[in-house]
Amino acid sequence: MMKAIQFHKYGKPEVLKVVDIPIPSIKKGHVLVQIKAAGVNFADTARRYGQYLEKTPLPYIPGAEVSGVITEASPDVTDFMVGDRVVALTNHGGYAEYISIHESQLVPIPDQVDFNEAAAILGQGVSAYHILKTSGQMKQGESVLVHAAAGGVGTLAVQLAKIMGAGKVIATASNFEKLELASSLGADTVINYTEEDWHKQVLSNTDGKGVDIVLEMVGGDIFKNSLKCLSINGRLVIYGRAGGQVTEFDPAILMQRNVSVVGFWLVHILKETKLYKESVKELLSYIGQRKLKLIIGKTMQLEDAEKAHQLIEGRKTIGKLVLNP
Repeated sequence: MMKAIQFHKYGKPEVLKVVDIPIPSIKKGHVLVQIKAAGVNFADTARRYGQYLEKTPLPYIPGAEVSGVITEASPDVTDFMVGDRVVALTNHGGYAEYISIHESQLVPIPDQVDFNEAAAILGQGVSAYHILKTSGQMKQGESVLVHAAAGGVGTLAVQLAKIMGAGKVIATASNFEKLELASSLGADTVINYTEEDWHKQVLSNTDGKGVDIVLEMVGGDIFKNSLKCLSINGRLVIYGRAGGQVTEFDPAILMQRNVSVVGFWLVHILKETKLYKESVKELLSYIGQRKLKLIIGKTMQLEDAEKAHQLIEGRKTIGKLVLNP
């Protein structure tokens, strides 16, 4: 038997319960991984509320980012063996002590990277990477606006934009401490988005031209004002709706400066195995070489999943939250 975090109904963080369930059996092509670290994401909270982009079946064990050690492998598994340190993005099941994973989802962890770092880079790191490179089509020298720059995706997006050759990175956050963090990670300009004229400050810092790419995950007025920040041929990439509200806008606005609004959902990247694995290996390499700094704001025990969800929903976190089973 193993411990896991499960919910049997949708609702607030208190629906998360510690349960004892059988350790998963492995099928053809699968390995059993003893989980050492599991990442906590906004997507996990959307699952819990039943508001994710796809239906969440009940009962459900959340958790898509896991790192750990292989303890058992199916005889037909050829690329991995018992004892290997691995990391994987899964659909669910990460808030547990063990998980069965198909070998196609696994990426080896370099010796220079620990379990917490490996789990922490997955969802947000792969998202930040592909929001910029695949959806945002970022080119050398372009300017980037990163909202929620002290969050999981934001802290990585600021750094990755620089690594990928951005000419200017503008970061927004809600208070001085978070703005200081974004600045320390390489942001050229930091702006408090709680100020009414924040979008005017973006334009002022780009000589009125606006930015080439915006990373947006709040919705509402943040989305509408972000559109005003785009340069001619600019791209706004939506990767979440943390504000929880449906946002309406006139598509004709897009024609004024030939701007684009692009949606990003990590699930579709995971379906392209080669693309997914190459980006994970590149990110792990950046961490191993210390080119990319991970902000792990807090590590908590598996039994503290409810508290972890309360913190992330209350916007009381900086960087990444990790559970250690």
